[in-house]
Amino acid sequence: MRKLSKSVWIKIGVLVVVALICIFVTPVRNGIKNIVHLFSLLDVEAVKEYILSFGIWAPVISFFLMIFQSIAAPLPAFLITFANASLFGWVKGAILSWSSAMAGAALCFYISRIYGRNAAEKFTSKFALDEIEKFFERYGDYAILIARLLPFISFDIVSYAAGLTPMNFWSFFWATGLGQLPATLIYSYVGGMLTGGVKKFVTGLLILFSLSALIFLMKKIYNDRTAKKETKMKTAEKNQ
Repeated sequence: MRKLSKSVWIKIGVLVVVALICIFVTPVRNGIKNIVHLFSLLDVEAVKEYILSFGIWAPVISFFLMIFQSIAAPLPAFLITFANASLFGWVKGAILSWSSAMAGAALCFYISRIYGRNAAEKFTSKFALDEIEKFFERYGDYAILIARLLPFISFDIVSYAAGLTPMNFWSFFWATGLGQLPATLIYSYVGGMLTGGVKKFVTGLLILFSLSALIFLMKKIYNDRTAKKETKMKTAEKNQ
């Protein structure tokens, strides 16, 4: 039997501790359920009320909410960016959204780098990682910067995929920071300045876009899994 190294035991130990906390510590378990439910509402006002409910800790909660959103890749980040802009003003909101998204991107990067592709696929999907890796191969050293400038490419999946490459962390970090700045400023300005029907219209468009991308991704995953099962069944029938 192969002997596991100390570093592998540490990685396994960290995962076990995090899993046990999420499962058995009631406040943590309920908190995760509440946050997932909050994002499922796709309602900026609900996100604002949730953040405001923590009083003076609201900016800190918003910061960690963005990090949670980064790890759970399908959750839409613009809801927090809009809420931050409305609550703290578009400039301060943009700074908070940008810095917390950077922390989330760094965490996703290191989750992939430390725990490998299997772990990254648990938080995203094999199809999504494959597609981003093709994008990396096509655009080389500029892939991160280009991906951050394109709003239809998932911010979080790019972070996970980057951690699987030999890329230097600081190259990833600076390209991410520079590339995500325009979108953060625009979303914050929209979230802070627009009101009433126009704001709802813009929010609706972004939600529609996010849902379309998510449905496409889920459909592709389902098709891939179905094709894989059919291949296995055909192989088994041939071997009989």
